[in-house]
Amino acid sequence: MIAVYSQWFTAQLPGGRNGPADAYRHSLASAVVAYTLSPRCVEWVTAVMERGGEGNASRAMDAHNNAIGARIGAAASTWTAMQREVRAAVDHGAIDARSPEQITWRAPETWQDRLY
Repeated sequence: MIAVYSQWFTAQLPGGRNGPADAYRHSLASAVVAYTLSPRCVEWVTAVMERGGEGNASRAMDAHNNAIGARIGAAASTWTAMQREVRAAVDHGAIDARSPEQITWRAPETWQDRLY
């Protein structure tokens, strides 16, 4: 997770909670886990930590982005390519994106700069 947070802190994205920065953190962490271990590990963590995204918009956002990150990590040919592809996916994300291929985050009025 050191690799994730070192990238995340330098990304300079807004919305540490519910915004693009949150989406980046989740998708990058999931890509790292899928790249180094297995996408199945991401599924397990998402099921436990995000409860599959059910019943909560923030958790649904996180689960959605975890799945995209896992796909990117599992398909990446190199560590650098994986990081670059996650950032590109976030750069092409959108508010309330529904496509399973697009990173999503919540509306700006829900963003918080804190992580907890």
